[in-house]
Amino acid sequence: MRWKKGTGMILSLCLCAAAFGTSCGKHSAKGQEERAGSQPGELAKEPEDAAGGPSEEQGQADGRQDKPAEQGLEDLRCQEETAADQDAQTALAGASSKIAEIKELPSYSIVDMAGWDETSVHALFYAQEISDEIYAKINGCSYRQNEDIALSELRYLRVLHMGMDGETRVGELIVHESVSQDILEIMEALYWAGYPIEKMRLVEYYEGDDVKSMEDNNTSAFNYRAIAGTDKRSNHSYGMAIDINPLYNPYVKVRSDGSVMVSPQSGSRYADRETDFPYKIERGGLCYNLFVEHGFTWGGDWSSVKDYQHFEKSGT
Repeated sequence: MRWKKGTGMILSLCLCAAAFGTSCGKHSAKGQEERAGSQPGELAKEPEDAAGGPSEEQGQADGRQDKPAEQGLEDLRCQEETAADQDAQTALAGASSKIAEIKELPSYSIVDMAGWDETSVHALFYAQEISDEIYAKINGCSYRQNEDIALSELRYLRVLHMGMDGETRVGELIVHESVSQDILEIMEALYWAGYPIEKMRLVEYYEGDDVKSMEDNNTSAFNYRAIAGTDKRSNHSYGMAIDINPLYNPYVKVRSDGSVMVSPQSGSRYADRETDFPYKIERGGLCYNLFVEHGFTWGGDWSSVKDYQHFEKSGT
């Protein structure tokens, strides 16, 4: 049974009266004097008001007894709400502190994401303008003053990716501002799917040498350079292209004499796309689908050459 506030005392009195063959509301003012002189064993009568019910004084007394209980319940609720707010604030402060720590870690660092919620993980996928610190790293290496791409058009991205060892690692890329959100969304989707990417570091770790970066199976994007063997600027020069797991998804070109050129050379065993092996990008696969859905084209669909690692978007 649920008890209504303010009725407990009145209900108790009526039940007592019924048990002794009496009813509430049959006593006069004179009954108050009789109660004082009642014999042992007699039930003391409650005071009545003129209408035959409990007196005004009695009702006020009942109310006074209910108020402390009501106040106690209200205080308890306030304490519980305060404790919950404090726990939430403590958890938020802890998450913010961990996020700040991870943002300071170098790329390729392993981070333990056990127990992290989706919102906190999402905060580790972000883009920012090229800072003085990043500029100092790339200037004279992957970036040089030029008439094709301004520094202000580029964005530095920080992401998480699942390494081939099953560990969550910190990744970094530089891309054109117009595709930065696309790349963030793709990388976050790949991460949640557990899609393995071995490394994701700026090509500065390889002295700007694209071949060294590919040999180390490093996923990279911006690098102001020409297409190998030509004077034409690669879309990597504009931050509009990205290479994913290049060792397992090499660049393959059949020369006019029938010979085959593979880059990186150590990826030659993965040039035959009819064989099965891990980390292969192919039509219908998750990596392919995500990039195509975001408007990128895949180098594996080209006819003159096959660049299986390569996704690009036009329109700088």
